[in-house]
Amino acid sequence: MTGCALRFVPLSAYHDRSTFASGSEPLDNYFRQRVNQDIRRRVAACFVAITPDDRVAGYFTLASASLVLAQLPPETARKLPRYPTIPAVRLGRLAVDKAFRGQGLGGAMLADALARAARSEIAAFAMTVDAKDESALTFYLHHGFIPLLDSPMALFLPLATVSP
Repeated sequence: MTGCALRFVPLSAYHDRSTFASGSEPLDNYFRQRVNQDIRRRVAACFVAITPDDRVAGYFTLASASLVLAQLPPETARKLPRYPTIPAVRLGRLAVDKAFRGQGLGGAMLADALARAARSEIAAFAMTVDAKDESALTFYLHHGFIPLLDSPMALFLPLATVSP
């Protein structure tokens, strides 16, 4: 990963979001303008990767979600209770500032998100994510995520495979 020691912490008012630039306008605008509303309304939690000089190097959001049992691959679904939906944690957004690209930060943030979900006291079977493009799809597939049957851009990773 990066040469500097990064910390992963919940977003607070202390963190300067104004200069964050991932290169994706929707991700940047969300982080600069709307994330606080989602946190305040308790529809998402946001975590940031912070440099030693308190610069935001990246962020990700987590929220509760569910997966439709019928959309899971049969080899996974047959091991689960026959409920219509299975509890999950949604990785809503993940973005790395352009200055920190190519240093493994995206993978480190994903690992932190998975560890947070796996050690939660609230039960969830998997982490789920919707890949926004082919590059994101490749990233998540590389990290072991499995496509849902009816939507190859929607993926999941059983939390039992994660060490908290």
